[in-house]
Amino acid sequence: MPGRECYHCKQWVEEGEPHDCWTTTEAALTRDLSENLQDAWERLRETAAEFGDQRIYASHSSIMFSRKSCYFFVRPKKSFLEVCVFLGRPLKATQVRRIIRSSKSKFVHSIRITHRDEVESPITDWLREAYDLPEALERTPKATKKPVKKKAVTSKTRGRRKAVPRKRKRQ
Repeated sequence: MPGRECYHCKQWVEEGEPHDCWTTTEAALTRDLSENLQDAWERLRETAAEFGDQRIYASHSSIMFSRKSCYFFVRPKKSFLEVCVFLGRPLKATQVRRIIRSSKSKFVHSIRITHRDEVESPITDWLREAYDLPEALERTPKATKKPVKKKAVTSKTRGRRKAVPRKRKRQ
């Protein structure tokens, strides 16, 4: 049968068959993980699901956890789970590998998890803080800008021009 190999996922696609290799699932992203990472993933997902109403979905190479917006996501790697948590403050902790300011009010913290036992306090506390962050940001008063004072235009200054030096004509 005629067909082609997908450039991205290397899967054989029959002619006329619909194919979208960018659509993925949690199962597809976690299927090749080691037993320790599988256990860590399950505990991480269960912990987050207990927080309350949210949407958990796979997108490209990440599994997203969101309410109105994403509050953390997981990138499964061969030897660890990369957990990226959005918080309203930068953390100083040994578990945090990297901190990047993602907006005016949020910082993303990159954490590596290699075992189920790592999914406990303080990491679970940070996940809960990230889940509750939208309400915390709504309660915080926004800073207002002070109006810039402009010089009043008076009848004396209205018609005046600034003196501009003129170029001399060459002779």
